[in-house]
This record gives sequence, C-alpha cells and structure tokens, in this order.
Amino acid sequence: MPQDMPPTGGYEPIQYKRNLPARGFRPSVYLLAVGVVMTYGFYKVGKGIREQNELAREKIWSRIHLIPLLQAEEDRDLVRRHFADKAREKQLLGSETSVYNSDRFVRPTYAITPREVTK
Repeated sequence: MPQDMPPTGGYEPIQYKRNLPARGFRPSVYLLAVGVVMTYGFYKVGKGIREQNELAREKIWSRIHLIPLLQAEEDRDLVRRHFADKAREKQLLGSETSVYNSDRFVRPTYAITPREVTK
C-alpha cells in the first residue's frame, strides 16, 4: 500500500494570523487630538485664574477704599453712645462723674456676652 504524500508543489500556507482591518485613526492622530484638547483646557484654566486674581484684587481695593467711610460711621456711633451715656448718667446721678483720672477720651470696648451660658 502506497503512503500518502503531499501534493506536488506542497500544501498552501496555513493562515494563523487574523486578517482584520485596522480600526480608527493612527496613534499619532490621537496623540495630536489629545494635545490640542489639553492645550485648549490649559488656556481656559489660565484665563480663569487671571480673572479670579483680578476679582480678588478689585475686592481688596474696594475694601481699602471703604475703610475710611466705615471708620467714620463707627466713630459717629461711638460719639452718640458716649453723649447718651453721659446724659443718662447725669439724669440718674444728678452730676457728671468720671471714672478716669484725666479728661482724655478713651475708646470704649464693648464685650458682647451671651444671655445664657451653656457648658
């Protein structure tokens, strides 16, 4: 009995690789797209930070310019309270007394204490 032999010219090569088409773009295109998106994002973040800094600077300067007005208003309130205290003292005691050894004005300090103290 004769032995089976390969055909003349040999067998066809065996296809062991998958022949799938490449999907999507080349990696360099994806890298370029990510770079563009990140550059735009950093640009917007930089603009936002600059705007926040400008708003903070404007807020600080507005407070600086308002300090004299607020100080004058506080001084007027202190003078009103001082004269009201003197008038109340004169009404209750009948004369003006001083707890200080000099006539120099001393800014009063008010300590606000709570009505109910809890521990």
